[in-house]
Amino acid sequence: AEARTIANLADAKLATNDLAVIAKLKKAMEEKRKEYLRPLQDQVNRINDTYKDLMGPILAADTITRQKILAYQQEQERIRKAQEEINRLRLEAAQKEAALHDGEISEPVNLVEVMPVSKRVSTEMGIAGQRMIRKWELVDIKLVPDDLKLLDAGKVTKLVKAGISSISGIRIYEEAILAVTTKRPSPEGGAQ
Repeated sequence: AEARTIANLADAKLATNDLAVIAKLKKAMEEKRKEYLRPLQDQVNRINDTYKDLMGPILAADTITRQKILAYQQEQERIRKAQEEINRLRLEAAQKEAALHDGEISEPVNLVEVMPVSKRVSTEMGIAGQRMIRKWELVDIKLVPDDLKLLDAGKVTKLVKAGISSISGIRIYEEAILAVTTKRPSPEGGAQ
């Protein structure tokens, strides 16, 4: 093929015949390749199907449990903020009363105890800790800078994760996820 020259119709006809033979060879080789791969692909498909069947309930339990821990932590955070707001309002009322009575307050302020919220749970088997990840979503494509107009999701994600605070036309936000690590058993049999 590299030494071939096509200078006239006869050369073109010979080359066309060669291309027809090459096309038949390519088709036959591709069929043979698929024939050899079919049992392997079938085996891969069977393994993947078995994995999905076995892992489906485990993955569902993982997702559900993570969501429940995050919901619990969000509720604890909501309670903490409510406690702080109660104290802020009580202090504000006490300051207003003091202003009316020459700096004297007639009764104690009685602040509520603000419960600390733990974003990390540690057990003998592992640690679950909440962390925030930065995400983004398109709001208005017309406002997106020209160099991001094709909306290269990878490029936008890199910018967002690097800490950029705003991109026209894109809302940047944080979302809580639950990161879980397992502890290694110590040589004495306990967890580390």
